[in-house]
Amino acid sequence: MANEMVIAGLQAIVTGLGQQADGHAIQSRIFASEGFSKLADKYAEHAAEERGYVDKCVDRLLDLGCPVKLETKPEGPVITDPVEWVKYDLQVSKDGLAWLKQIVEAARDDYTTYDILKDYYQDEEEDLYWGEAQLALIECIGTQNWLLQQL
Repeated sequence: MANEMVIAGLQAIVTGLGQQADGHAIQSRIFASEGFSKLADKYAEHAAEERGYVDKCVDRLLDLGCPVKLETKPEGPVITDPVEWVKYDLQVSKDGLAWLKQIVEAARDDYTTYDILKDYYQDEEEDLYWGEAQLALIECIGTQNWLLQQL
């Protein structure tokens, strides 16, 4: 059986990422209503990816003979300003990667769980780089020009 830190980490991903996927789906709909179709598509795809990782973590917990919990989380923010959302989402990625790195390291002796967590880490790292690149682009070309690119 996996160590307790890994089990707790998988459950935390199920809980936290499930809510994050819902948040990204909501943000997608908000951006679509504002006419920012590229952002809407990006966050709809992102929500679907996150659901996939939730499924993998649930399946892994079940494979390990662990109970899966449907836990509650505090209310998450809904942000209508696209630039403020990118800033917020970037910080979530930074905080999440710092935590996730510990769980990935703890799973090194459980190759199946390690592979799932490593893939999730790499996906989150790509999200972090995307957020950083978007903020750098906004700094370079200005908010209005960046927003035009998101239509």
